[in-house]
Amino acid sequence: MTMTDITKLAALFLALNLLVFGVYFLDKQAARHGRWRKSERTLLMLALVGGSIGAVAAQQLLRHKTRKEPFRSVLTGILVMHGALTAVLIFAPQWSLYLLQSL
Repeated sequence: MTMTDITKLAALFLALNLLVFGVYFLDKQAARHGRWRKSERTLLMLALVGGSIGAVAAQQLLRHKTRKEPFRSVLTGILVMHGALTAVLIFAPQWSLYLLQSL
């Protein structure tokens, strides 16, 4: 993977998380003004497809859905899953080299 590819993926990841943060922001504004809201399922799906950092940032900074269970727990689970997946993707090449050396 080239540096250009990594830069493109990072930009895409950042854009997705900013988009998710924006959706959470708009939902918080709708809640404040008594307007139509996004469903919790939609908000969680946005987090699941890669926007978990933006979702958690919005939850903490905007104080949005901080007391709602199981929403809070599910969002935390998605964040942990994304962290574990990221760790596997980062360290998988080293693990495979280590496994090959031990054979």
